[in-house]
Amino acid sequence: MKSLDGWAFGKKYKCSMNLQQVFRGTGIAIITPFHTDGTIDWDSFKRCLDFWIVGGVEYLVVMGTTGESATIHGEEKQEVFSFVQQYTAGRIPLVAGIGGNDTKEVIHALTHYDLTGYAAILSVSPFYNKPNQEGIFQHYKQIDQHTPLPVIMYNVPGRTGQSIQATTQLRIARECPSIFATKEASGNMELIMQLLRDKPNDFMVISGDDPITLPLIAAGAVGVISVVANAFPKDFSEMIRLCLTGDFEKARPLHYKYLEITAALFAEGSPAGIKAVLAEMGLCQNAFRMPVWPVSEKHQAYIKGLLQQLK
Repeated sequence: MKSLDGWAFGKKYKCSMNLQQVFRGTGIAIITPFHTDGTIDWDSFKRCLDFWIVGGVEYLVVMGTTGESATIHGEEKQEVFSFVQQYTAGRIPLVAGIGGNDTKEVIHALTHYDLTGYAAILSVSPFYNKPNQEGIFQHYKQIDQHTPLPVIMYNVPGRTGQSIQATTQLRIARECPSIFATKEASGNMELIMQLLRDKPNDFMVISGDDPITLPLIAAGAVGVISVVANAFPKDFSEMIRLCLTGDFEKARPLHYKYLEITAALFAEGSPAGIKAVLAEMGLCQNAFRMPVWPVSEKHQAYIKGLLQQLK
């Protein structure tokens, strides 16, 4: 069974945990707070990190798509990785988002960033290039051979333009031992069911779509890497835990409670939607790096109304 022997949680302590324990439940694809001038808002970042940890989620994903990683590069990205690790100080497991459409560049990033205190890497399938399935497999094979940490592959064809077929994901699961999980955000239920049916026993399928996480767990998924949990970590992680214990009767009300606002988060793009919510909650500014842009005034008002209904 794949494990994290001697995984160091910051500088606080060391332990031996298997990956199925660490990544079972709710992870958050965290936002990166900015000032209106585009610089990183470190004070808001601290406030958000405390909010997420107190909310009881199982782990955090740093520098994923929701963190606007496409506009944070080089030393600044390292600064974010280090800041989060140092501030959380072993209070919660961390995952580093490192991916791209240039395999050589991804390998360089994997081997040059200081990922002290991180438990795993989330690596998105190559985007824009639209490689065929063999190209996708060979990309992940290179990652498997060079990664310093266990890897979660990430299938999100709505952003990459090319889905990782179930047969390719299963091949990666069987032939790339460092790749222990997939974050599945294809929305293709037939593909995901095939993965869940045919995967190796110790390979994890993690939902990447908040609205369909409940049925995916019913079918065998082990949790979610969530966007909506940025704003509602306590309720959403509780819903996931109820699902994982098979108590869907208690989980369903929480699932439906957040269904409408979850849809609103993506109606005018993400992370524009989730930052609109967090700004209304006073956790960060409604600020981005271009070309990401805030939601319209009309949609902001709609989101505000939904938040008032949830109180």
